[in-house]
Amino acid sequence: MSSKLNNIQITNFQTESGAVYNVIPLSYQVFGPDLGSAPIVLVNHALTANSEVIGEHGWWNDLIGQNKLIDTSVYTVLAFNIPGNGFDGFLIDNYKDFSARDIADIFNQGLQLLKISGLYACIGGSVGGGIAWELAALNPVLIQNLIPIASDWKSSDWMLANTLLQDLILNNSSNPVHDARIQAMLCYRTPNSFKRRFNRTINKDLGIFNIESWLLHHGKKLKGRFQLASYKLLNQLLGSIDITRNRNDFLEVASKIKAAIHVVGVDSDLFFTAQENKETVEELSKVKTNVFYHEIKSIHGHDAFLIEFDQLEKLLNSVFNKQLVSP
Repeated sequence: MSSKLNNIQITNFQTESGAVYNVIPLSYQVFGPDLGSAPIVLVNHALTANSEVIGEHGWWNDLIGQNKLIDTSVYTVLAFNIPGNGFDGFLIDNYKDFSARDIADIFNQGLQLLKISGLYACIGGSVGGGIAWELAALNPVLIQNLIPIASDWKSSDWMLANTLLQDLILNNSSNPVHDARIQAMLCYRTPNSFKRRFNRTINKDLGIFNIESWLLHHGKKLKGRFQLASYKLLNQLLGSIDITRNRNDFLEVASKIKAAIHVVGVDSDLFFTAQENKETVEELSKVKTNVFYHEIKSIHGHDAFLIEFDQLEKLLNSVFNKQLVSP
């Protein structure tokens, strides 16, 4: 299933940092029923992904589509490209101008231009989940079901440390996208995942360990399809998630969100840890009744949200129960 790439423009946009952009192109794809004819699910993509959530190169084909968890015969699926991700040809050079909240603001304005006043759900993994949190905080009545997966409402100290290291690699390496990707993969997976897959085996053709050839392959593959400016921007966004910045404390901000909040953690996630997710839900449960914690059990770490589709389907089946959707 495919959808053409559509474009709208956000004009006279001022970022949190005070930078002014006369025009920011916002591209998007729609899957399933036309906008306005069915409940809308907004899907926020992760760092190296894009609006092509399903189709030939769809990165969430196992979760979204005909007769899948998010059934495109029942729901309209809308996916924006984060401006600057390069999928539509638009790049941002001054990447430090932007925060995750700015992207949420751009998405919110995009929804207004598309005359969308409400979303059945907003779902996203990793940085996409952080942008979902920021969107819910920015427009507390917009979303019925907020579903951040392998994510959180803030960039933790551990996340800040990793995004700093990524930024240093991206700005100082002679092979920046390649090298940054290799380092990032160490956070996206786990020691146990590597051991089960490679177990110190040798790539005889290359004369190196298979884990080394696998990492080098991932670095080369991303270098071939992802631009340096895009990586710098998305990494910047990953380290800027914080719904409380220049606002009140977490409970004050999050308690205003009307959505049912379904936090999905991964028990082995080294990036956005399950412990942080549990603390988020525990705190929020003090002031909200419609907040829930779901956990993916996996050895694969952060990337489990792109691997453990059967578990995700079971965990979120109650949210996307077709019998609950009004015709």
